[in-house]
Amino acid sequence: MATDCEAWLNANPVEADDLSDSYMSGDEEKSNSAKINNEINGNWITVPAGTVQEARLKAKAKRRLRKNSSRDSGRGDSLSDNGDTVRFGPPPTSPKGKVLDRRSRQGKGRGLPKKGGAGGKGVWGTPGQVYEDEQQVDVRDPNYDEDQENCVYETVVLPLDEDAFVRTVTPIVKEYFEHGDAYEVAELLSELNLGTMRSDVPLLAVSLAMEAKASHRELTSRLLSHLCGRVLTHSEVEAAFHKLLQELPDLVLDTPTAPRLVGQFIARAVADHILPTNFVEGYKGRVDCGHARAALDRAAVLLKMRRETGLRIDNLWGLGGGQRPVNQLIKEVNLLLKEYVLSGDVAEAECCLRELEVPHFHHQFVYEAIVMVLESSGDTTLRMILKLLKPLYDSSVITVDQMRRGYERVYMDIADINIDVPCAYSLLEYFVDQSFSSGVIDKNLRDLCPCRGQKRCVSEDDVYVKLENY
Repeated sequence: MATDCEAWLNANPVEADDLSDSYMSGDEEKSNSAKINNEINGNWITVPAGTVQEARLKAKAKRRLRKNSSRDSGRGDSLSDNGDTVRFGPPPTSPKGKVLDRRSRQGKGRGLPKKGGAGGKGVWGTPGQVYEDEQQVDVRDPNYDEDQENCVYETVVLPLDEDAFVRTVTPIVKEYFEHGDAYEVAELLSELNLGTMRSDVPLLAVSLAMEAKASHRELTSRLLSHLCGRVLTHSEVEAAFHKLLQELPDLVLDTPTAPRLVGQFIARAVADHILPTNFVEGYKGRVDCGHARAALDRAAVLLKMRRETGLRIDNLWGLGGGQRPVNQLIKEVNLLLKEYVLSGDVAEAECCLRELEVPHFHHQFVYEAIVMVLESSGDTTLRMILKLLKPLYDSSVITVDQMRRGYERVYMDIADINIDVPCAYSLLEYFVDQSFSSGVIDKNLRDLCPCRGQKRCVSEDDVYVKLENY
């Protein structure tokens, strides 16, 4: 099209005033038309006015196309037959036009970015792409070593020192006393680089167990049996008990019963086959410390009883807390109450109740105490039971909920108790009033006490049971 315009202009020259981009006013247009008429009358070549106007429009479009060719290259602009500019594709949406547009410029495809958005300057790949850190070894590197290709890199964990060992292992053992999962402890210890402190694990566990309850000592014995062969070797366990006997003078300062407890731990370890059977006999005649000698004597006596009488050392510490059967707990509660009635020692009874480690079962203690009052004769048992329940309630050894549940259980079973104790209703009502007066129960619990209606006296043979007689 541009070639046609140049050929036509060469054949029909046009003045510069006629090629201006500005629009003509009315006077200029009249003069121009007059000039054309004069030229025709002056024997000029006849040129129609429409042809001049068409040439002007084509020349104007040509100049505009040349001016914007460098800036608008690739936009798909072209000229139609009548000189109008025809643009293919959408107009640019930014000042830079199509330069930063990553869509295909050929008008094909679905309008998605090229290469999935991973192409272009300053682009590191598709969004979310993770590059693996693979270092290629250059054989031309002056520092190149052939052994680098076969190297295996591992994370090095430094061995624990004494302070770090105590800070790390102590929480693990104390947490084990709560959940009792020996497999978790073995897994946690296997992740640590214990180094030379490996034999101190049994020593630390036994030291913490001696300051804890009997149930924790049972858990410690089970833990040592579980760790031996998995995390610890038999020689390391034996070395730990040797060191434990040497540190007995310091352990006695915190735990006066340490020699007896250490002797029981040694006997239990021998029974669990984590210590050799000649462990105790190897110390004969070679012990100068009195505490160590007492511990070895205790272990020797228990092992001898195991061989001769069949004593079960695997149950040496007993079952702790709620692991014991309910019938066994009830027998121990009844035995505790009977011993208290005979001795009258409130502090000893409180200590024994705490050692049972069954705070959720204290309602049974309250229930058995009230039933003992109803089945007893005289007023002595009633006063002693109230004397026991009052300090236990004030010190929160027996909580409000457990106390209330124990009384409510007696209220529910009073009909069956009355079969064996005919005056149970009257005795219970009197005991509840005394409990309310002592501050053991509140008014709401006192009002729930059941009372049997009294029948009318129909003869002189009716006998009234007075509460003062009990």
